[in-house]
Amino acid sequence: METINHKLNTYFETWMGPRDQRVKGWLLLDTYPPTFALTVMYLLIVWMGPKYMKHRQPYPCRGLLVLYNLGLTVLSFYMFYELVTAVWYGGYNFYCQDTHSAQEADNKIINALWWYYFSKLIEFMDTFFFILRKNNHQMTFLHIYHHATMLNIWWFVVNWVPCGHTYFGPTINSFVHVVMYSYYGLSAIPAMRPYLWWKKYITQLQLIQFFLTIYQTMCAAIWPCGFPKGWLYSQISYMVTLILFFLNFYIKTYKKHSGSLKKEHHKASPISTNGNSNGTPSLERTAHKKLRVD
Repeated sequence: METINHKLNTYFETWMGPRDQRVKGWLLLDTYPPTFALTVMYLLIVWMGPKYMKHRQPYPCRGLLVLYNLGLTVLSFYMFYELVTAVWYGGYNFYCQDTHSAQEADNKIINALWWYYFSKLIEFMDTFFFILRKNNHQMTFLHIYHHATMLNIWWFVVNWVPCGHTYFGPTINSFVHVVMYSYYGLSAIPAMRPYLWWKKYITQLQLIQFFLTIYQTMCAAIWPCGFPKGWLYSQISYMVTLILFFLNFYIKTYKKHSGSLKKEHHKASPISTNGNSNGTPSLERTAHKKLRVD
C-alpha cells in the first residue's frame, strides 16, 4: 500500500507540481486512495440502496433530518465566517491572490478549506436520506455528479492550492449552504413551514454562485498574480458543467410541471384538487420542490 501511495503522490506531483507542505499530515490529505475509496462506497450505496429499499417502508428520519441539516447550517456558517474574516483582515485581493502572501490569513483559510473538503464527505448523507425516505426522484444525475466529484476535487485543491484565490468559491457556497440547509432543517418541523419565506430564493442563489465564481476566477486569469493558471481553468470548466447540467435539469423540470399543471387545471373539478391530506394537489407540490444541487 505504501508503494502505491508513493507512486500516486509522485505521479500527481509530476503532473501538478509540488504539494503544499502546510497541509502535510492532515486527516485524509496525505494520500488519495481513502478519498477515492469513500467515493466508490458512495456510488455503490447510490446503486444498491434503492434496490434494498424497494420492498421496504420508507423511514421518516424527521428528527435526524433536523439535526443533520441544522448541523450543516452551523458548519457552513462557521466556514463562511472564518473565510470572510480571514480575507477581510488579511487584505486579500478580489481580482487575484497568490497562495503565499498573507501568512496569518493563509493559515486561517487553509483550516477553513480543510473543513470545506471534509463537509463534502458529510454531505453524502444528503443522498443517503433520499434513499432511506425513498425519494429516489431527487437522486438525479446532477445531484450524484456534484456530490461524487466535489470531495475528489477538493482533495486536490486543498493539497495544492489551499488558500489564495481559492477562497471565493467556498465562501459564497458556504453562504448558500447556510440558506439551503437552514431551510431543509426547519422544513422538517411541520409547525415551522409557514414561516420559511426564503424557499423561493434557494435555486436562484445556487445559479448566481456559479456565475460569480466563474467571474472571480476569470479575473485572476486576466490579471495574474502568480496563482497557478491551470487551477483557474479547471475551476471555470467545472463551473460551466454545473451551470449546463443545472439549467438543463431546471428547464426540463419546470417546463414539464408547468405543462402538467395546465393539463391538470383543465381536467380537474374544484373538489378533485383536494387529493392530498394537506389539500395541495400532487402536481403543484412536485412543481415547487427545490432542486438540491449542493
